[in-house]
Amino acid sequence: MRTVIFDLDGTLADTSGDLLAAANHCFREMGHGDVLVHGQDAGIAVRGGRMMLTHGLKRVGAYDEGTVNAYYPVLLEAYAQDIDTHTQFYPGALEAVEALKTAGYGVGICTNKPERLAHQLLSQMGVLDHFASLVGADTLPVRKPDPEPLREAARRAGGHPDLCVLIGDSDTDRNTAKAAGVPSVLVTFGPSGDDMAALEPEALLHHFNDLPDLVAELIGAAA
Repeated sequence: MRTVIFDLDGTLADTSGDLLAAANHCFREMGHGDVLVHGQDAGIAVRGGRMMLTHGLKRVGAYDEGTVNAYYPVLLEAYAQDIDTHTQFYPGALEAVEALKTAGYGVGICTNKPERLAHQLLSQMGVLDHFASLVGADTLPVRKPDPEPLREAARRAGGHPDLCVLIGDSDTDRNTAKAAGVPSVLVTFGPSGDDMAALEPEALLHHFNDLPDLVAELIGAAA
């Protein structure tokens, strides 16, 4: 089976608002107040919790690696407590997923979000059963851009790892697909959309309506 594997944050859904809120919870505990700005810092948010803590602490001149390590679990817990207040799927995302499944492709997720948080988010938003696989940052001993999580997501979705395409929004996704020897499609509507063309993916995606045709062009028809 041919499979379509999606990144989650910044690709399928805009999760930045809830991620930034969790980081600001930490900064308030530190006595800095709200350091990161909703919207403006969305590109930082989708790079992960440690990146948000690092960037925020540098912004207020208080960066320390030990502080980042100490507050990372605090951030994860704050995020788990309020994970879907602001999060929204991008227009057409779920419709594209269903269209791909109807066409016969296996569909899964490969994310660098911890698996339990990805599972919680998808469950609370009522879409977990839309996906045949979910591989997170800690599902395997390695994470993206190592190619093995992508390959495992394809296998768990019922597909052959050589016959998949990765839909993402970052250099991490581009490098993961390249390491796996499969094509990548990078979205232009995420927080870093303007930077995607420079990464030279096999295709750019401007709207999810176009995805089924792009997938067929890149890895062939499902049947």
